[in-house]
Amino acid sequence: MKKTLAALVLVSLSGAVMAQALTPEEMIRTRKSGYRFMDWNMSKIKANLDGNFNKDQVAAAANLVAATANSGMGALFGPGTDREVGNEKTRVKPEFFQQPEKVRELAIPFIRETNELAKVAAAGDAEAIRTQFAKTADTCTACHRQFRNR
Repeated sequence: MKKTLAALVLVSLSGAVMAQALTPEEMIRTRKSGYRFMDWNMSKIKANLDGNFNKDQVAAAANLVAATANSGMGALFGPGTDREVGNEKTRVKPEFFQQPEKVRELAIPFIRETNELAKVAAAGDAEAIRTQFAKTADTCTACHRQFRNR
């Protein structure tokens, strides 16, 4: 837990430095792209679990999900990104910006489970991946339920 928290802090700090160079509109666009990229890769894993299982495709997709989750995405929720900016809309609820402790409570398990998904996927056991995929997806929906407008 301490290692996960330390890694989260370091990644967030490095991401914060990079995000400072972005406008609020660019932050929203970048974070939406990151989440779309994770969603696309989660969909690839699901398709493999539901169809013809390809261990290498699953491992590659799981690694990309974990890498994106660990990239400091939290820094892309900077000032001015709580509402539509320019051509970029956001579905983040205002509560996200008002409850940083709750956000952290949800972010830490998300990062932990994506890392575990990458680890389990590397081993190639489809049933173990299915179980871990569900745990990972649950951490996504936990945040969506609380902080995302439909």
